[in-house]
Amino acid sequence: MVSKTDDIPASVPNCNPVNLAYEAGDGVQDSNETSKTCLKDSCGCEHSADTVMVNGNGAHEHTEEADSKQDGNSEMDGGDDSNEQEVIVIQDTGFTVKIQAPGTEPFDLQVSPQEMVQEIHQVLMDREDTCHRTCFSLQLDGNVLDNFAELKSIEGLQEGSLLKVVEEPYTVREARIHVRHIRDLLKSLDPSDSYNGVDCNSLSFLSIFTDGDLGDSGKRKKKGNELEQIDCTPPEHILPGSKDRPLIPLQPQNKDWKPMQCLKVLTMSGWNPPPGNRKMHGDLMYLCMVTVEERHVSVTASTRGFYLNQSTTYTFNPKPANPSFLSHSLVELLSQISPTFKKNFTALQKKRVQRHPFERIATPFQVYSWTAPQVDHAMDCVRAEDAYTSRLGYEEHIPGQTRDWNEELQTTRELPRKNLPERLLRERAIFKVHSDFAAAATRGAMAVIDGNVMAINPGEETRMQMFIWNNIFFSLGFDVRDHYRELGGDAAAHAAPTNDLNGVRAYGAVDVEGLYTLGTVVVDYRGYRVTAQSIIPGILEREQEQSVIYGSIDFGKTVVSHSKYLELLEKTSRPLKVQRHNVLNEKDESVELCSSVECKGIIGNDGRHYILDLLRTFPPDLNFLPVDGEELSPESKRQGFPRQHRHRLACLRQELIEAFVEHRYLLFMKMAALQLMQQKVNKEAKADIPAITETAEAPSESNADATQATASESPSATEVSTDSTSQAESNTSATSQAPTAGEENSSKPATNGLVEPTATLNGECKSPLEGKELEESIPGLAQAKELAETLVAEDGSCIDPKSREVVLNACKAVGSISNTSFDIRFNPDLFSPGVRFPEDSTDEVQKQKQLLKDAAAFLVSCQIPSLVKDCLDHSALPMDGATLTEALRQRGINIRYLGTVLEFVDKTPAKAQLEHFYRIGISELITRCAKHIFKTYLQGVELSALSAAVSHFLNCFLSSFPDAVAHLPPDELVSRRKSRKRRNRIPGSGDNTAWASLTPSELWKNIASEAKSYYYFTIQCESVDQVVEKYGFQKTTLLREISVKTGIQILIKEYNFDSRHKPAFTEEDILNIFPVVKHVNPKASDAFHFFQSGQAKVQQGFLKEGCELINEALNLFNNVYGAMHVEICACLRLLARLNYIMGDHPEALSNQQKAVLMSERVLGIEHPNTIQEYMHLALYCFANGQLSTALRLLYRARYLMLLVSGEDHPEMALLDSNIGLVLHGVMEYDLSLRFLENALTINTKYHGSRSLKVALSHHLVARVYESKAEFRSALQHEKEGYTIYKNQMGEAHEKTKESSEFLKYLTQQAVALQRTMNEIYKNGSNASITPLKFTAPSMASVLEQLNIINGIIFIPLSQKDLENLKAEVQRRQQLQELGKIEELTEERPLELEDKIPID
Repeated sequence: MVSKTDDIPASVPNCNPVNLAYEAGDGVQDSNETSKTCLKDSCGCEHSADTVMVNGNGAHEHTEEADSKQDGNSEMDGGDDSNEQEVIVIQDTGFTVKIQAPGTEPFDLQVSPQEMVQEIHQVLMDREDTCHRTCFSLQLDGNVLDNFAELKSIEGLQEGSLLKVVEEPYTVREARIHVRHIRDLLKSLDPSDSYNGVDCNSLSFLSIFTDGDLGDSGKRKKKGNELEQIDCTPPEHILPGSKDRPLIPLQPQNKDWKPMQCLKVLTMSGWNPPPGNRKMHGDLMYLCMVTVEERHVSVTASTRGFYLNQSTTYTFNPKPANPSFLSHSLVELLSQISPTFKKNFTALQKKRVQRHPFERIATPFQVYSWTAPQVDHAMDCVRAEDAYTSRLGYEEHIPGQTRDWNEELQTTRELPRKNLPERLLRERAIFKVHSDFAAAATRGAMAVIDGNVMAINPGEETRMQMFIWNNIFFSLGFDVRDHYRELGGDAAAHAAPTNDLNGVRAYGAVDVEGLYTLGTVVVDYRGYRVTAQSIIPGILEREQEQSVIYGSIDFGKTVVSHSKYLELLEKTSRPLKVQRHNVLNEKDESVELCSSVECKGIIGNDGRHYILDLLRTFPPDLNFLPVDGEELSPESKRQGFPRQHRHRLACLRQELIEAFVEHRYLLFMKMAALQLMQQKVNKEAKADIPAITETAEAPSESNADATQATASESPSATEVSTDSTSQAESNTSATSQAPTAGEENSSKPATNGLVEPTATLNGECKSPLEGKELEESIPGLAQAKELAETLVAEDGSCIDPKSREVVLNACKAVGSISNTSFDIRFNPDLFSPGVRFPEDSTDEVQKQKQLLKDAAAFLVSCQIPSLVKDCLDHSALPMDGATLTEALRQRGINIRYLGTVLEFVDKTPAKAQLEHFYRIGISELITRCAKHIFKTYLQGVELSALSAAVSHFLNCFLSSFPDAVAHLPPDELVSRRKSRKRRNRIPGSGDNTAWASLTPSELWKNIASEAKSYYYFTIQCESVDQVVEKYGFQKTTLLREISVKTGIQILIKEYNFDSRHKPAFTEEDILNIFPVVKHVNPKASDAFHFFQSGQAKVQQGFLKEGCELINEALNLFNNVYGAMHVEICACLRLLARLNYIMGDHPEALSNQQKAVLMSERVLGIEHPNTIQEYMHLALYCFANGQLSTALRLLYRARYLMLLVSGEDHPEMALLDSNIGLVLHGVMEYDLSLRFLENALTINTKYHGSRSLKVALSHHLVARVYESKAEFRSALQHEKEGYTIYKNQMGEAHEKTKESSEFLKYLTQQAVALQRTMNEIYKNGSNASITPLKFTAPSMASVLEQLNIINGIIFIPLSQKDLENLKAEVQRRQQLQELGKIEELTEERPLELEDKIPID
């Protein structure tokens, strides 16, 4: 899985604190939006996530907020109703038409009025009986329908109309399309495109474990009364405790993939193109074929169809053969001349149509597989042709022209967006163009590095060359012309493109009309970084100096500004928190900017205002930017900052800026509240004394906090009790503050003290009442809000000066740039070398510098501890490098802080419970260091030695073989004359063999020094074996991490890493090297709001309404993204969960099956998310009675989990509990115990022996012992569980009572057993034995336990039940208030059963 679509959407699985019956979309909403999904206030009040508005004009991708952005025109509370209305308009009801194709029976087809005629064409080309037709028109009553017409616009087309399929004459283009389509049909089951990472194909293995579709396949057949036994023994390597980590099972062999051969060869003939006289006979092109029966035939494609001609390989005779078998389709022709073709083609199409559509639809962005089997390379004319033409004339919008990417990207942005249908069309167009552009850019970047593109400045040395291909501009990530000399040279040039991409993403998400950014894709391939950009019209004809009318081309020495740009950028300054500021130009004149100086404004020949070079959109990170004479705040200094970084472009992440502003907003509200309190107390003191006693305590303690907060010049007054602001607050900021002060509506729950809005996903949203507590603890808060509202509303004119002073003080304290409202922005030009500020703004600059220091301190003192805290309470659960990276980035922590995070974990008292996190962190750090080294290593390798060099590197990195010697490739073709050295070599044609001298010990030394210099982290290890020993790694996991990060694809086989006699890898094992691509992920905003509203509804207990909203969201997502996308995956998962809770098991199965397939296809077959999806699917299979399927799915999940993160991980406990329970259900008691006892061990390690999770584990183990009639062991475990319940929940709690009942029952059984035994001893064989009751567990009881451990509770949905449920929820909240329950937020948001069951 290499396609890092920018940030792999791997938000930590399952961690939303949810109040009702499901984990809110447990995890992934595509990376950036990450999982802010809901959880504003799960109270009954309707105004949660769907009515809040962000920052005046629309949130942007990163504003990790669930507040809906109604593109600037916030439709407040009416928001979601009006949307629902609009949507209903969109979905007109479908109708049925009859289709009559030549040679087939008429059949019915369901269509919708929005569809285009073209979509019916697609359906026919996919249907089993009409798939071989491509060149036809559809006619209604003899009139040809226009392909691009919408069905609703066609007169006379209605329910029951008959559409005729009429064969049309071919053209050269149509003939080519036909040949390509037939080739695609022949290859439809062949996975080689997925292995090779082309055409957006990717792998999926689910159908192997479910035996095809999930109908009734896995149900146990009833034989008489007995259930047939199913084989439940897992393979050895899956059992707990097994050390074996084989690779081969990662890609089980699919029997369908051994393709039935229909045709040996289909290629273009060497006689093409037809000579003039044959053209005039209608010849379009010639094909050569060899049938399976070894018959060689030559075929003419003519305007009338395909027929056999009399040419052979060496003689040209275009006359028709006798018989010529003229047919309109190649399939009909071949079926007549080759019986095997006819038989196999029919069988192949049957199989093709049976596959789930999600196994064959293309994904929006290419996903690469890091392992592949040896695939036979077969002859394929279409592939060959694609490789040598850039396929420009084919399938592009405007035939015969290359696509003007810039025009397409900008035109789609300009589409209207006033109402929902318009927005859908616009977002769909934007998404489509982006995914096409990313694919074209990737292809071009590879061509550039492989040397297939001519440079536009061929005279210069290689690293300075620039390229244009297919209307895309490519440049290499090197510091050419010392552009970045003061910023860190090549290191800065390497970091700049990703920074720029983040800037493009941020501006794109704010989406201001009239401001344009370039299409940008960053590709890492073979050690080179290539930036691909769309081209501003006219920029190539002029010098840069003339074009730039805003910003600076020399890092601030000369600066220009432009009023139009200031006006446009002003609109982005609030959401992006960029402050307008003045800088001096070379003439010492003051110039006003609203972005960093590097950000250039160019008006293209198309009259559009472009901004480019957005590498400093976000302010610098002072922790990694030592500046002479500047002192950082004590928190940063304590951690050893500032540190020297490779380059000076280190900046704070957007998520951090959001979190910091959020934190300051809470502080602001508190300060105002406290001052109001003081005033009130002073007034009351004169009137009546008792008032003081009531309120004295609260202010006194929080006052101390406040003073501390202002005194220590940093936001990190970690003690401030910011539990979680109330919904009232979200209202004020949404409604009143939107116009001016609506910087941040902090309705996001934050954890105690560690304010953590960027991760509401992981914020412990304990209960909706918490907000109210906050108000009670600081009684002035409500007034402060009112005051803030009136201030904003009244423009501050009619407010008494005292109140105005309150706000002024609060503004000063938090560093707001305005004195009458809360507004924090950053100056991105601070500390840029070469930028000078005017004299008169010295004070302001000083303030801004302080703000930056505070933000840097906030990262170290708040965000890192809050991440660690989330890992401790299992609301963040990284499983591999990608999910760890995601968890860091969600909280705004850059990866360069990884060393700091690990040190923090090391010092945490509960380090043992963070072992999994620490291990994943170290492995991520090591593989990233290795990646840095590999990058430069590869640049010195010439193409012919690539596989040898990569295998040598992997040997040095992973193999225990101490003297890995590189085998220089014995030159397959030694040339007799030494070729003269050419000056202009393609990048990567270094003919040196320096790479061959790398040794394992040298590589590990380099890794250790890289870790020290980049991450400031010490690894004391000389070799891979020491590392594995010290940190408990698995070499397969390291291999996966390094391959995914660098784009290596290796042969799937068992590698012997530990042999000390021969290296693990040979050059034959390296199959391919893929690009690692970063690009922008455009969002479907409306769909996302529906999704969030749906989640909010579900949390309030309105499952039906929630379900409808989520279904609506699914439709809209499909509308924008097409069928495959990570966000659709999250949607399907949630739907399945709802279907399951509402008792619709088959529907749950069907939705979850789609979610699994999609996750495999879009994220990768072993992505942590996919593992989660497999687990959910197994649960629904079990509930549906498909036990063997459920077990196979769980075993698959466990295998993947072992491969990805090993056995020692808290998530493994859940997986093993699931497996143990299912095995218990099928009466495999011994096996069941192995898994359940392993789960118990892991739970005890990660949750502490007193946790409710552990109590539940004890109970599950006890039940199995009871079934085995080993009552002594059962009693022992149940007692442990009982003790935990008694201590945690008290005697009266029903969990404690249940446990004590079970104990009594076990004791009786044990006594009865003992009696019987004594009887036998005494009386020998003639003893009268009362038969013991041994109960095999009922499926219902097993399912009940499965639901409990997976955090699902059933709610029969009658109105009365809903009322009771609400009362119950409130009761639970009160209990929580009373602090009855200690471990509320555990690994799953919802083991309510662990806590308080719903009756």
